[in-house]
Amino acid sequence: MPSLKGILAKPFAYIISKQIEKWAKNPVETQQKVFQNLIAEAASTVFGKDHNFVGINNHEDFIKQVPIRDYEDLKTYVECAVSGEEDVLWKGKPLYFAKTSGTTSGSKYIPITKESMPTHTEAARNAILCYIKETGNTKFVDGMMIFLQGSPILNKKNGIQFGRLSGIVAHYVPKYLQKNRLPSWETNCIEDWETKVDAIVNETLAENMTVISGIPSWVQMYFEKIINTSGKKVGDVFKNFSLFIFGGVNYEPYRAKFENLIGRKVDSIELYPASEGFFAFQDKQNEKGMLLQLNSGIFYEFIEADHFFEDNPKRLTIGDVKVGINYVMIVSTNAGLWAYNVGDTIQFTSTSPYRVIVSGRIKHFISAFGEHVIGKEVEQAINDALKTSGASINEFTVAPQINPKEGLPYHEWFIEFGNEPENIQAFVDILEQSLQTQNSYYKDLILGKVLQPLKISAVKTDGFKEYMKSVGKLGGQNKIPRLANDRKIADVMYEKGLVK
Repeated sequence: MPSLKGILAKPFAYIISKQIEKWAKNPVETQQKVFQNLIAEAASTVFGKDHNFVGINNHEDFIKQVPIRDYEDLKTYVECAVSGEEDVLWKGKPLYFAKTSGTTSGSKYIPITKESMPTHTEAARNAILCYIKETGNTKFVDGMMIFLQGSPILNKKNGIQFGRLSGIVAHYVPKYLQKNRLPSWETNCIEDWETKVDAIVNETLAENMTVISGIPSWVQMYFEKIINTSGKKVGDVFKNFSLFIFGGVNYEPYRAKFENLIGRKVDSIELYPASEGFFAFQDKQNEKGMLLQLNSGIFYEFIEADHFFEDNPKRLTIGDVKVGINYVMIVSTNAGLWAYNVGDTIQFTSTSPYRVIVSGRIKHFISAFGEHVIGKEVEQAINDALKTSGASINEFTVAPQINPKEGLPYHEWFIEFGNEPENIQAFVDILEQSLQTQNSYYKDLILGKVLQPLKISAVKTDGFKEYMKSVGKLGGQNKIPRLANDRKIADVMYEKGLVK
């Protein structure tokens, strides 16, 4: 007998799906309304006055008045807002600052406002409702749900609260889900990640877990501890576990490993959340890509990644983009970010409606020799190799080896295998062929004897975990970069003896 919650979920999912469909079918008009509202609302702010928002009537005016910025370029304004000044980037004071770890800027403080906060929670809710609308599955709503996240403890300064995004969002779990939510508040507040995961295992082992979510690499640690503690597969411990919700990294390299840990297949939903905004979520189980959130107080611009570092690259709006091109995503938001480079590169898989995949980071690529290999390409290569080898992996990253002891330079793949391939050379050959097929520049460098084919350096079990622990980034929302244009990660892996 379905519960009241399960019965009510279906009509609610239908209503929300219709609302989404309405703006998704009118993308250009929807984005134009968002743009006009953002400019009007922020015209009297310090940033709005400095950039003559009252004189901005269209996108061309915006391009002339507001240059593309990264965090460093916006930092002066952010620091004024952090100090408690009002009406700096957006009207009033931010409700929160989400603290993130910048790769070049140290800690970043990304504003979240009264207007932007609801979009962070509604998008995740809508992703689940779209799943219910499509599949009719509501059984999971009566079980226990867990999200592996950062601590919800917030600090307050100048009337504004500071914390990790996942910790901030933890304060907004709807009342109807509070009884179903794990871990407990006390466990969620544990800072040490390994201690926290042990506590989560203890709390959940005897529960009816139906939904589990988090970044795949950290959920994997949780699953392995469940198996070690119980002696059973995760799917046997949690017999009603039916939905895995994830974000932050591509799930495909982990899929085979997860199905082995769980012991069966479960449905999954991909999310694209960030401190700067909740950009997209998977709205269909059998469609590639995530639905770009065009009606969430975010105005998007796109620059072709190949031209991004040129002077005055062309800034496109939603009506101008094409499927399959690598774009740098630029956002202006009702949190007060303006022509802000999030740092992600995306590709559109569909323009009716607009769905995207995250293809990498504009700063995370290998182009030591002009090959410009991106995250999507190495992930596709590893997927191709895993499909035919029977192997599984826990984690991987790739770095250039510019000065090898002998022979030509090459790309060095650091891979922590769950199950090693029976034939490692065949695995390497598939990786190499896939990468050459996807990236003609890389292929030309191999054929031209500028590079030699890639090499694999096997990482010890839990080696990446040890690396993350050594740099103070174990757990939470932290991720291993798929690619680096230098050997900072590689050098640490060798220094600490993490390579076999």
